[in-house]
This record gives sequence, structure tokens and C-alpha cells, in this order.
Amino acid sequence: MTLPSDQAQAVRTLVESADPGAVWAVGGPEGPHHGSDAAQGPPPPPDGATPAPPDRAGPAPDPGGTPVPAPALDVGGLTAVLALWPAVGALVDEGTLSLHTPLTAYGEAAAAGTPAGTTAHHLLTHPGGTAALTRLVEHLAESPLADLAAVRVWHPLGMTGTGFVAGTLRAPLTDLVRFLRSLLHPADGPTAAPRPFTDAWTAQSLRIRTGELTPARGLLWQPAPHGAWTHHGPEEPGPALWVSPRHRRWAVLLPTGTSGGAPLRSAFREAVFAPAAPAPGGGSGSRAAAVPRA
Repeated sequence: MTLPSDQAQAVRTLVESADPGAVWAVGGPEGPHHGSDAAQGPPPPPDGATPAPPDRAGPAPDPGGTPVPAPALDVGGLTAVLALWPAVGALVDEGTLSLHTPLTAYGEAAAAGTPAGTTAHHLLTHPGGTAALTRLVEHLAESPLADLAAVRVWHPLGMTGTGFVAGTLRAPLTDLVRFLRSLLHPADGPTAAPRPFTDAWTAQSLRIRTGELTPARGLLWQPAPHGAWTHHGPEEPGPALWVSPRHRRWAVLLPTGTSGGAPLRSAFREAVFAPAAPAPGGGSGSRAAAVPRA
């Protein structure tokens, strides 16, 4: 679902007033609709016009026609969802890993340091489970997570600018767009993008898996207001991703830290996903969420 132009302007005004250096984009299965200059690509089409083809997320050419590589940004806070989550999904889809099987079934190395009876499901729904989950994935795949993610996840999705540099995951915004688009594309059909994980894995992950426990969690994703799901860095401020299958919309925000972090993150989410309030006279309204100040 395309973000209306007045709503997109409200988002732009919000970010530019709170954190002018922040990188952001909002879009759907077909690609980005609106974003900061780093989103690259041609301007979005007018409301109601035919969207640009999927490759619009690629690097923009310089005046001489040579593609300019998009800058690689620090997305270390998103490693769990950009590398670990799809790697787990690939292992689950191929039958190598069962979410509810105790880790001891995969050998002592896989279960080292975890309480008796721990399963992959426990690790995926526990805030502190990523280290043990990474060890499990590397044990089953017999490969470091960085290599596994590159071969099984990033390259199939065309995320050729994503990788670890000095131990920190870095990626251009165009690669984050490819990743988020893939979550909304059906696994089949004429517009399907290649994906290393299935619709079933995405559907399993984007639903509450913790019952009545709080905070509610999916599989390395957390529910957010207005039908969205989010994954964000553990530190504030930090990068954040959102996806809403219901609204066919995704969003990404990479703050610089000058805004105070969490307030901008929440205000950005509201501006992108909250229904627009009707304007006086019955028209569609626009609203820029105010950024709370400490």
C-alpha cells in the first residue's frame, strides 16, 4: 500500500526536524515509495500512477551513467534479523532444525551453556537467546554465520553490499530495501523475488509465540501498534525495521543519535503506520507525530 503523499511529507518533516542526518525509507513489495536521499532511485510516481519496476532500489547512476555504489551503513543492531533469523528459517524449511526439539538432540556442542530442555523456539522468543542460537546455527550448518548468511540469504536476495566489516554488520539502504520487500512478496507468482526462506517461515515468525507472557514476541520479531512487526537494535538510539503484511508496507529508520533515539523511533512508526485522521470536511488528513523530548 503506497504511503499517501501528505503522510509521506509528514514523515519527512518529522525526521528532518528531529534528526536531519537519519537515513530512512518507506515502501511496499514493489520498492521504496519515499525516503531520505540515501534511498536513491527516481522519485516515487504520483498517487495512482503505475509504480516503477522492482529494480528501482538499485544504485543511482552518476551523470556519466556509471552506477554509484550506495554507502554501507552500520546495521550491527539488526544482525539478528538480517542474518540469524533468515538462516534459522532456511534450516527449518529444509528440515535440518525443528523449533521444539531440545538442543541436546543436535549434540552437546549445540546445547552447551543452555538449561536442560532448551529449544530453538525458546531462543527465538527470548531477548538474550541470540548468542546460543548463533552457536546452534553454526553447528548445524558447519559454517560461520557470516558465511552462511552471505551464501544462503544475502546473495540470493541481491544484497551484494551487505557483510561484516571489522566484526560489525554493514549494509547499504538499498540492500535493506531488498530484504524488506522480500517479506511482502509471495513465494510464487510473476513478481516473486528469489528468497532463501518461505512464506510459512515468515508467517510463523510474525505472530505472537509467547502466549500470555509479556513482552509479547514473535520469532526474533516483536509486535508493534497498527498491525506492524518490528526489530530494532538493543541500544538506543539504534536502527529499526518494521513490516506490516496487513498494510503491505515496510519501513526502515537508521538514526544518527542526535534525536534521543527511542522517541523518534516511536514517532516515526506512528507517522508511517497509524491511520491518518480525517481532515475537516471529510478529506484525508495528514499528521506529523511530535517527537517527545526528555
